[in-house]
Amino acid sequence: MTRAGENAAVPLLSMQGIGKSYPGVRALDDVHIDLYAGEIHCLVGENGAGKSTLMGILSGGIVRTAGSIRFEGREASIDSPAASQRLGIGMIHQESRLVPALSVAENMLLGDEPRSAGFFIDRSVLRTRARAALELLGEEFDPDCPVERLGSAERQIVEIAKALTRDLRVLVLDEPTAALTEREKTRLFGILRALREKGTGIFYISHRLEEIFEIGDRITVLRDGRVVAGSAVADADRPRLIRWMVGRDIEQEYPKESVEAGAELLVLDTVSTATLRDISFTLKEGEVLGVAGLIGSGKLELSRLLYGVEPGLSGSMTLGGRSYAPRTPAAALQAGLALLTEDRNTLGVFPNLPVRANITISTLTRHVRGRLLRASLEDAAARAASERYRIKPSDIESPVTALSGGNRQKVVLARAMETEARVLVFHEPTAGVDVGAKFEIYTHIVSLARAGKGVVMISSDLPELLGMCDRVLVLSRGRVAGTLERAEATQETVMALATRTFEDGRT
Repeated sequence: MTRAGENAAVPLLSMQGIGKSYPGVRALDDVHIDLYAGEIHCLVGENGAGKSTLMGILSGGIVRTAGSIRFEGREASIDSPAASQRLGIGMIHQESRLVPALSVAENMLLGDEPRSAGFFIDRSVLRTRARAALELLGEEFDPDCPVERLGSAERQIVEIAKALTRDLRVLVLDEPTAALTEREKTRLFGILRALREKGTGIFYISHRLEEIFEIGDRITVLRDGRVVAGSAVADADRPRLIRWMVGRDIEQEYPKESVEAGAELLVLDTVSTATLRDISFTLKEGEVLGVAGLIGSGKLELSRLLYGVEPGLSGSMTLGGRSYAPRTPAAALQAGLALLTEDRNTLGVFPNLPVRANITISTLTRHVRGRLLRASLEDAAARAASERYRIKPSDIESPVTALSGGNRQKVVLARAMETEARVLVFHEPTAGVDVGAKFEIYTHIVSLARAGKGVVMISSDLPELLGMCDRVLVLSRGRVAGTLERAEATQETVMALATRTFEDGRT
């Protein structure tokens, strides 16, 4: 078996001179990259650098305009997802490709369903195979549960488990841990190491640079559609990797500033819902409150409660000293609370609208004169926001679906920031976002704190919470397991609370 770092005569996979052009845009330009059996090859770069496009070509979802692909030394024609799958290439996409109306098991074996009598789907075998793949990841989802009932983190687990149901020679993972906690990430990395030992070649895309150094063997860096650097992981370090990616040094990844907290802004007192129990906390003016927890801890449900999607059944909430019990997102916005959702594609962007409308849709009343919407005012506001948040491409009439995942995230961020809400709830604010864009988002959070706003940052990225938050609230099974001040919050103390056992035995 060929292992990373050895000079194999023939790569398992070779992509040579790959180019991809769209009208007015060259997404990839003369890209050369090899993958060896038993290697984890990491692809890094800023949002829009071409990583997902390159892997989309490999998975058959995008047709290249130049270059060639060789698989096990032979020319390979990959002109469709089916052709890619026949070669044993599987891809876990950054954005969910699951069918919401189908069950977990049906999604996991879609197109590869076990049959009985040569025709009927054998649902017993379907469930057994799905459950076995989930158990590899330490998960116990109901295989019959419709995917539409799952949060984004749970959907990502299903995507990963789906890939594990197939016998793959090459596995591509595009931001697989963006919504996963440390525990789920550790399980995934154990599986990837086992696949590497079996000789599987793995392309791994991530903006979480610590993951590159933990799991990777080699690194290739893309910038503006071209390969700009490459090395063995052992020969790189974090500052050099950042410089390769963004073309400059970033001295401080977390630009946290100490801001004197003001008056109480948002207060929850023993609030319970159908899934949350006795949630109590206070958010003050100028404060950034982090929320941590494992999958199923209640993070998603808390954001839904605060934004008026999931009603409280008991307890009380106040915002700015007034009773706060929103029944709809519109009521939450009117009261002064805005949300950056964790699922930007399903719940965040309006796919049929351009960037302009996606930015301004929550603030349209500002651009009304008389009873008419003034297009010139809306356009000016959208252009200013696009420049302020460095959204690329800058054409506000571009379809939002034409943007990279990171730039879609900036659109959702811009919409929330432009509401001028007093409380902003950021759920996974930097998921799938490159290190340079992360820094920009963090500076916007700092500016909110300076202005006396309150920020609730719900994140599965523990270094992010520890670097940016004044306090960290830890949830476990729908309850508050504890709150840590900035000085005492570490990955170990957070995880100890996240796995806490309560008096009634629930963990």
